[in-house]
Amino acid sequence: MQFLKKHKGKLFIFIFLLFTAFTIYDTYSMENQAENEIKTKPEITEKENIKKENKEEKPKDTKVLVDVKGEVITPGVYELTTDNTVIDAINKAGGLTKLSDTSNINLSKKLENEMVIIVYSKSEIKKMNEPKLECPPCNDACIKEEDEKAKLDNETPKDTTANNDQVNQTNTKININTATSEQLQTLDGIGEAKAKAIIDYRKKNGQFKKIEDLKNVSGIGDSVYEKIKNNITI
Repeated sequence: MQFLKKHKGKLFIFIFLLFTAFTIYDTYSMENQAENEIKTKPEITEKENIKKENKEEKPKDTKVLVDVKGEVITPGVYELTTDNTVIDAINKAGGLTKLSDTSNINLSKKLENEMVIIVYSKSEIKKMNEPKLECPPCNDACIKEEDEKAKLDNETPKDTTANNDQVNQTNTKININTATSEQLQTLDGIGEAKAKAIIDYRKKNGQFKKIEDLKNVSGIGDSVYEKIKNNITI
């Protein structure tokens, strides 16, 4: 007790210094921690900004219009994106027809705005492989419908004279069961009176069963019949 009384002042000072030291240490630790947090936060923010920038730098899919022609179910202009491919455009147009041939088409090619996609038929591809064709098959302007039509129009038609004569001959025959007075009068030797007689006969006796029955009409004998027998029918 005497020791405590003797050194009471020094002990008080020691405790005060010890408390002050703890307070200073604690304050320093808190400041150091806060400083570390401040240093760490910009790093995190910077990383987040980098990620955000990278995300923003990624290009968005741009809408495009493509014209799909040829051997597809529903040709037309369709809206897709630059992320789509040629096969997507074809599918958008209903898909391929049975006559289509895609051997000259890059189905995986990315789409571009105002792109023209022509799906050719097997016969068109065959023509493209002929030496006389100078345009490359992948050129979407290589084959046009108007060019094909002009080519067909310029081709020499087959000789159909004989067939036409037969058709004309058949078409000029007069049906004596249905012909009018005017039509009957186009026959050689048949005037207005004989035409009326034929029509009156039909009304009274019904239709002719065979062309020879025409001789049963008054005023039409063998001579008249021989003149017109090749030009009449029933």
